[in-house]
Amino acid sequence: MLFSSMFFLWVFLPIVIVGNFALSMIPFNKEETRIRVKNTFLLISSILFYAWGNINYLFLMLGSILLNYIGGLFITRSPKYKRSKLFVVIGLNLGLLFIFKYFNMLVIVIESILSFDGNGAQLLHNMLSMQGTGALGLPYIALPIGISFFTFQAMSYVIDVYWGKTDVQKNLFDFALYVSFFPQLVAGPIVKYSDIAAQLKKREETIAMFISGQKRFCYGLAKKVLLSNTFAEIADTIWALDISTMGTSVAWLGILAYTLQIYYDFSGYSDMAIGIGKMLGFEFKENFNYPYTSLSVQEFWRRWHISLSTWFKEYVYIPLGGNRRGNGRTYFNLFVVWFLTGIWHGANFTFLLWGLWYFAFLILERLFLGKWLQKNPVKIFNWIYSILVVMIGWVFFRANNLFDAVNFLKQMFGGFASNYTVVSFLSMKAVIAFVLGILFAGLLQRPLQATYEKNKHRTPVMICDLAIQLVTLVLCILLMVSGTYNPFIYFQF
Repeated sequence: MLFSSMFFLWVFLPIVIVGNFALSMIPFNKEETRIRVKNTFLLISSILFYAWGNINYLFLMLGSILLNYIGGLFITRSPKYKRSKLFVVIGLNLGLLFIFKYFNMLVIVIESILSFDGNGAQLLHNMLSMQGTGALGLPYIALPIGISFFTFQAMSYVIDVYWGKTDVQKNLFDFALYVSFFPQLVAGPIVKYSDIAAQLKKREETIAMFISGQKRFCYGLAKKVLLSNTFAEIADTIWALDISTMGTSVAWLGILAYTLQIYYDFSGYSDMAIGIGKMLGFEFKENFNYPYTSLSVQEFWRRWHISLSTWFKEYVYIPLGGNRRGNGRTYFNLFVVWFLTGIWHGANFTFLLWGLWYFAFLILERLFLGKWLQKNPVKIFNWIYSILVVMIGWVFFRANNLFDAVNFLKQMFGGFASNYTVVSFLSMKAVIAFVLGILFAGLLQRPLQATYEKNKHRTPVMICDLAIQLVTLVLCILLMVSGTYNPFIYFQF
């Protein structure tokens, strides 16, 4: 079920909000009983939300919940073989993730090897182009929505229980709600159990919190429907062209559109998830902080998909030794992190290279480039450097295979003439979207943030906020009624 769908907006979400509010009003003998009933209601709602797309995948998610719930109990029951128990649970989690996310890629690689006829170049081409021969006759395994997110979330709980950072959750329903809570289930943010454990037992739902959540949801919906979908139409049209005839100007328009599309798509979903959480009494941590205003690659990854960066830092980088064992080991640890970050995003060599692309620049910034960027007085050059690295990275992220990525980059930097005109891909709606998309990617918000926070409770500001919410909501509804929406990009990860 999509947040940007009429059924979710007019049926599912209102029923959940009204139901949650009604349970807050009904008298219970104990507040603990009220929370338990509300948690059960939200769990049932979350299960229905996930089952709406494909009920078969529901059993996979429920299996993951049961696996990690039992795993947490198993680890704490006896200190004997505690480490081995953790490895078993993690292995089973990664095994499920491998089967449903990476098995198809393995099949393609094996089929390419089996068809090897002595031509090494052809073998490499078949593998990197992700074109299987079908020799094994194995069926394609569809990717369950959100499997990477809820698997990592459940694994973080088990690891924290093993480390003693959080108490084991003995209530299966509460643990199931933690993993399956519908606002952040299918595309994050990845929530650590320790960040939400107290809220599962007791939470305060205030009018101010609800209004804040409502505003966050409306703005997130506008990001998705008004901006991201507009950029998606342009990006999809350009990326569907014959790359060899695309030309330099059209290629740059295509990657600019995708750069804005993926930001407003993913940050819009995160805003909606955080907003719905607030309306239901839950506080989630931020997942984006104007990443396109970054002045270095390091800063970009402190601002982009913060929950994933934090996950890899806490559960991979630091356990490997972080930066405490010398430069050589630090670089190796970073390599492992970015190798895993790349393949986490998808079963394709393009994602692997995308991760290693960032690894290379992070190493360069550690060696010398970071110091130069800090000392450089003309910060616009820092921004140009950072955004270029990000945009080139998005080429690998968006391309179907490495050959398409390389050919697209050739068009971007080759100065080629185009069989198309840039204007043919633009409309007045698109031009307005580009202007707003660039301005509201942080260019306006960051310098005005302190002023807004200081005055946001003043009546004129509140009225202006409400008016913008109403206007954007109406525009979103009009576009959704016409059927012009796309699935969220990160649903496929």
